[in-house]
Amino acid sequence: MTLHPLYGHDEARAMVARSHAAGRLPSSMLLHGPKGVGKQRFALWIAQLSVCEQPVEEGPCGTCRSCRLALSLEHPDVHWYMPLPRPKKVAGDRLADALEDARHEVLARFREQPLQPSHTKEVTGLYIGTVKNVRKRAHVRPSMAPGPVFVIGDAELLVPQEASQEAANALLKLLEEPPGDARFILTSSIPGSLLPTIRSRTVPLHLAPIPEETLRAILMKRLDLGEEEAGRIARLGQGSLGRALGFLPDDEDHERMNELRRGAFDILRAALDKRRSAYALALAYSASGARGLIDLLEILDEWIRDLGAVVSGTEAPVFHHDTAEVLGKLAAQTGVQAARVPRALPVVERAKELARGNVNPQLVVAGLVRELGEALVPSQGRPRMTR
Repeated sequence: MTLHPLYGHDEARAMVARSHAAGRLPSSMLLHGPKGVGKQRFALWIAQLSVCEQPVEEGPCGTCRSCRLALSLEHPDVHWYMPLPRPKKVAGDRLADALEDARHEVLARFREQPLQPSHTKEVTGLYIGTVKNVRKRAHVRPSMAPGPVFVIGDAELLVPQEASQEAANALLKLLEEPPGDARFILTSSIPGSLLPTIRSRTVPLHLAPIPEETLRAILMKRLDLGEEEAGRIARLGQGSLGRALGFLPDDEDHERMNELRRGAFDILRAALDKRRSAYALALAYSASGARGLIDLLEILDEWIRDLGAVVSGTEAPVFHHDTAEVLGKLAAQTGVQAARVPRALPVVERAKELARGNVNPQLVVAGLVRELGEALVPSQGRPRMTR
């Protein structure tokens, strides 16, 4: 099988195609935007364009041998690196080999199932062994194309690994002195987490969320969903195809997205209601793997914004439209004030920073619940403990 089509981002595609035709496409790019909107797929499209033998006005021709190889993830000069779980009981030089084996297993899964959800339970990273593999391959003479093309997905995960910036610094050296005609395309949902020196050596291109009607059409056509179900999932997807896929019924990742939603709501509810113990909730989390909290905290951001919309009485649409009534009842019971809701968002941002720094997840959650409560509801306004 080949990669799924690139959906949306028509203006960005046209701009990149024009730059390539004029010979002005940067050798180092940073594609940034919300998680799951297709940044890595767009990067692979640019890689395909870079190796295409007969590009057309709209981009790669899609029919030449190089295009066919790129679409099947088999082109010898197109190299896609993505965050991976750290191999267990492997260190030193063996780590790079183990990561390369794991990468090929992921590529094989994408060949079998091109459409993949953007959220996962696994804690992943771009380790120094991965960058060593990139550096090694970057100095190999290309087989077919003028130069190798490297796609490095979720590049923000270069920083919070093993409490050092070793991987990010190693990549920086490649960007500063790219060998030959090598091209590097980084993607990131959190570009501010990248080293400033990496950002300064890449040309940024923002990819916006996919329109809801486009998402609905994709779900109906590619996955054969009915209009009503496709519309519900598209709305939950919030412009992200990768996120929408996590809400598919009968999908192994479907429960993952609902688990994240429940977990984020439980944190908000515990923060609002003093009768709920922050420490009891925190103990339900593992004592390690803090970066696995990032997806949960992003959804907590959504719940807080929904809370603001509900308590202020505005007609602004809520992210979790299917549970707006439940959220309204919680707000009424706990007496949260609309003016205090914006204070909660910086609290979640601090928790994200702690999670990226790999602080104990139980400490992160316990502190988060306590600080959210202080931000949202004054102590005298909370329900008293009853026995």
